Amino acid sequence: MDTKLASRLLYFYQQLRPPPKLPTGIQILYPQQNPEVMKLVQQFLLKFYNDTHSRRLIFGINPGRLGAGITGVNFTAPRQLTTHCNIEHSFGNQNELSAEFIYEIIEQYGGCSAFYRHWFIGSVCPLGFVKNGKNLNYYDDNELLALIEPFIIESMQQLLRLNFKTDYCLCLGGAKNYYFLRHLNEKYQWFQNIIALPHPRFVMQYKRKEKQDYIQLYLSALNYNKADNF
Repeated sequence: MDTKLASRLLYFYQQLRPPPKLPTGIQILYPQQNPEVMKLVQQFLLKFYNDTHSRRLIFGINPGRLGAGITGVNFTAPRQLTTHCNIEHSFGNQNELSAEFIYEIIEQYGGCSAFYRHWFIGSVCPLGFVKNGKNLNYYDDNELLALIEPFIIESMQQLLRLNFKTDYCLCLGGAKNYYFLRHLNEKYQWFQNIIALPHPRFVMQYKRKEKQDYIQLYLSALNYNKADNF
């Protein structure tokens, strides 16, 4: 396999194998099954990850239907893909609050090239879920979680074979997402440290007036070991 991270990440998404049957009423979000989405994902990866540098990881919960559920790129809605990543597409100009917040951080970090040179944004569960037309977090349904936990573990182990740094990672979602990832990490020892941060949607929905304070919190975490960045 090509040693460049772009090719290895593309293969990672192509080879995801979710459980064949989910609980009644729950649908899976697997946008990478769409060839047009995969073309966008490939463009994104080739633009920002076509090298052999080691990066650190940021983990969201799972893709949502208005962001990565459309573009295949985590925390990147169609609008951000165009205006920030300069990647043209046919998926319209849909925005997402979480993507809006993340790209404000990316701009203050130094822009997409600087940010993606140091970081890759994934998800604890790399595929998303929908129930009754709304996003469903992987941990919000006990039957679903029991079914997909082996898939989450296998996907994480596959991801960590792609030359990511494991001294620490960032986890977005300071409650259930962090506790679940920490629980798995205690067993599998993937990371030396996990830094929890408030989820972007929480900030944008409930703490917008203090948004810049939360951006600074994120920037401090992103620069936690900046001397080791390149």
